[in-house]
Parts: sequence; C-alpha cells; structure tokens
Amino acid sequence: MIGRDTTTLVVVDVQEGFRSYDTFDEVARQCGRLVEGARILEVPAIATEQYPKGLKHTAPEVGLDGEPVVEKTVFSAVRADGFDVTTPQALVCGIEAHVCVAQTVLDLLDRGVEVQVAVDATGSRHAVDKEVGLRRLERAGATLTTVEAALLELCERAGTPEFKAVQKVIL
Repeated sequence: MIGRDTTTLVVVDVQEGFRSYDTFDEVARQCGRLVEGARILEVPAIATEQYPKGLKHTAPEVGLDGEPVVEKTVFSAVRADGFDVTTPQALVCGIEAHVCVAQTVLDLLDRGVEVQVAVDATGSRHAVDKEVGLRRLERAGATLTTVEAALLELCERAGTPEFKAVQKVIL
C-alpha cells in the first residue's frame, strides 16, 4: 500500500507534442485528477518534460501549479538532472508506457522504490505498446492500479475532509 507520507507522484511527459494520440485527452485528464488529489492530500508531486523545445510543455489539463518540472532528454526521469524522489514509494503516470514511463519505473524499482503505476493515467501511441509496457512493469515488480484506487488508498479512510475533497475529484 502507498501512503501519504511515503509517496511521491511522478507525472511523466504529458506534453502537447503527444496530443495527437487517441488516448491523450483521457490520460491528461486522469493525470490531472492525480495531481489535484495529491495536492489535497499533501503528497509531493514532480513532473517531467521530454525535450520541451520539440514536444512542448505539459498539457494544461494536468493542472500543474507550482509542482517542480524537470526537463530531460534521457528517457528515464530518474537519470535526469534535477529529478529527485526521496520517498520509499512512487505513484507514476504519463506517456509513453513502454518508453519513458517504463524506464522511469524500472530505474525507481532498481533503487528500491516501491512503485504503483496508474494504468488509466498512462498511455502510448499504440495500444499494444501500452499493454506490453504495463505487463513488463508488472513482471518487474511494479503494482498496477487506477487513479481512483490510488487516491482512495492515499486517503486511508472515509469521512475526513480530505476524503470528501478527493471524492469530488474522482466522481
């Protein structure tokens, strides 16, 4: 289980340059839910942008507002200058499941970080790439989850003001 005090949300490369992907709108919307929920629950978040000069910046739907953004040219965010996850757990989402998300997750796992991947907030240009990428990550030790499941797991219980605020995000 992921915990509020032990988890960092990692949003990988949800950039305007990928907007032509069939699943982009839904992935960006779901990433935005995670960012909003993380903010409510005071879970730190970090976003990355792959070569923003060419792929542009993070889509506005993600709703970044003060979260750190790391520009990179390496596929794994872990290998980018300025990327720093010090929590023992990470919740990862973004684009593309089989490239930058996969390499980031694999590097986090190699560093001993427990990783959950929000499958409904993760995409690839082709469905088969997403499917194979997620299977690979699960075999490597990542846990597959959904936005709703992850946010409710971070809430830990119903009836709190944070739960009520998160409930509005996921409904």
